[in-house]
Amino acid sequence: MSIHPSNTTRFSNRVADYIRYRPTYPVEIIQQLEQAVGLNPMFAVADIGSGTGLSAQRFVEAGNLVYGVEPNFEMREASRTFFQGNRNFKAIDGTAEQTTLVTKSIDLIFCGQAYHWFDFEQTKLEFDRILKPKGVIVLAWNERSTSDPLQQEYEQMMRDLIPEYSKVTQKNIDTDNIAAFLAPRPLEIISLTNQQVFNLEELKGRLLSSSYAPKEGEMNYQEVMQALEQIFEKYQENGKVVFRYDTLLYVGKGML
Repeated sequence: MSIHPSNTTRFSNRVADYIRYRPTYPVEIIQQLEQAVGLNPMFAVADIGSGTGLSAQRFVEAGNLVYGVEPNFEMREASRTFFQGNRNFKAIDGTAEQTTLVTKSIDLIFCGQAYHWFDFEQTKLEFDRILKPKGVIVLAWNERSTSDPLQQEYEQMMRDLIPEYSKVTQKNIDTDNIAAFLAPRPLEIISLTNQQVFNLEELKGRLLSSSYAPKEGEMNYQEVMQALEQIFEKYQENGKVVFRYDTLLYVGKGML
């Protein structure tokens, strides 16, 4: 998979919306990884494509030293602000293909909402370089719940009205692709529930935090916003909708 250089800058004008409207990861991921791979506070974690810091948050809270590798300047600076000088988080100017991290220095690699942007072949080589012999890889997504009626209509609206959506959605990546990337590490899939509660303006902000969403003034912006308002009105209760996710962790366990 070839990644165009613009992918490292495509979120630059969406940082504020990303911080305000993207979901965090469930606190349960720490307990799940403790059980699955023996995660403990001594693990050095590399958060690849760390963005604004949301994906590193649970590990920093658990006492892990986290290297947040992020090529986008605006998002990397936002992560520094997010952690306000916390010594357990170090923002790194790097990419999945060239992290700049020390060879055999990392116990666990975490990639939240980022794997689908990588050059898979180059990234696999780089991950093997920086991981310790028994190191673990975790690819994670907060995926919109496919069983939820609101999410079903939201998904169809984007496919119908946003041409860019189908080009970049992580749904183009399947379990076979992930298993091949993680090999020879055995794959375990962990599923957790997650949700956000939005008013109408917040729901719009959630959509606009996505790199494929049209910005105000662009050709189909008004059409997309009107469709989103119709979905909101259909499902809102007391001026709020519940935006449901399935948080999926694809865990490549360390080799014994």
